Amino acid sequence: MPKSTETRGPFWLAAAALAATLTGCSKAVVLNPAGDIAAQQGDLVVTATLLMLVIIVPVILLTLLFAWKYRQANTEAEYDPEWHHSTTLEMVIWSVPLIIIIVLGTITWISTHKLDPYRPLDRISATQPLNAEVKPLEVQVVSLDWKWLFFYPEQGIATVNELAAPVDRPILFKLTASKTMSAFYVPDLAGMIYTMPGMETQLNAVINKEGTYKGLNSHYNGAGFSGMTFKFLGLNNEGFDAWVQKAKDEGQALDAAKYLELVKPSERNPVTRFSSVQDGLYDRILNMCVEEGKMCMSQMMEIDAKGGAAYMKAAGLNLPQDVCSVENADEVVALLEQRPVQQ
Repeated sequence: MPKSTETRGPFWLAAAALAATLTGCSKAVVLNPAGDIAAQQGDLVVTATLLMLVIIVPVILLTLLFAWKYRQANTEAEYDPEWHHSTTLEMVIWSVPLIIIIVLGTITWISTHKLDPYRPLDRISATQPLNAEVKPLEVQVVSLDWKWLFFYPEQGIATVNELAAPVDRPILFKLTASKTMSAFYVPDLAGMIYTMPGMETQLNAVINKEGTYKGLNSHYNGAGFSGMTFKFLGLNNEGFDAWVQKAKDEGQALDAAKYLELVKPSERNPVTRFSSVQDGLYDRILNMCVEEGKMCMSQMMEIDAKGGAAYMKAAGLNLPQDVCSVENADEVVALLEQRPVQQ
């Protein structure tokens, strides 16, 4: 039974609204971004799609053509039940896809190395070379549950859920996580990069246009995932200096105690600024030893590099008593150096 006009109307309106949502997502930001790395990644997507369409479009057209030409009602269509092979057709069927795969594989291999997130930039944009004297802006990123914490070691400030950078200046992101794995993603800037507790990833990028852009966590990580977003501000040099000064004037100090309060799970946090940061705080977060008296991962690894528990036992140190009896794990390493293993 056909649907009534009243039933079809809302359906088509909903479909049109969904299509508008999918196609009008911020000017198709992936294909029209404001940063050079993201632009190169978008070009790669377009190139790969066009190469694949070289096969897809003819196959679709030929499928429709054969369905029409050899339809049951067309009695004039040539029918040859004895046909079984054509060398020319075989050459076309195998050679064209093979050529496309070779070309696509070559482009992908080159782009994968060129756009490696750990690789320093070799240009600012397609028309602007990189000035070797310009120092990249370092930003240390920590993903929390469910918010983003940004350290600016050069400027001595930190922010929550707000990131800024000067236009046309290389940015070096160093990223880690407090507890839960997340994915740092600014579509206008570059591809996503994971953040993991106890590990550090890197991302090199640049923003080429002034504006306010959306940043988000593109990896589901719990109840507050949908609200784990932040603003990324592309500013001119004067605007960036003013933004830094605003943080220094309005913010508060960020130390280990404040961080331990900040790290508690919370959702949709407002922008927060910190005028100063305790020395070494990011390294303590990375090494998972913000709490007082907790041994850092780097110290554990140094002890392991010297032989670990077996070496300590051979050196006359008891576990875990001797480790727990020293306040600083560096003293454990010093004890190991002072008490060589008895041969």
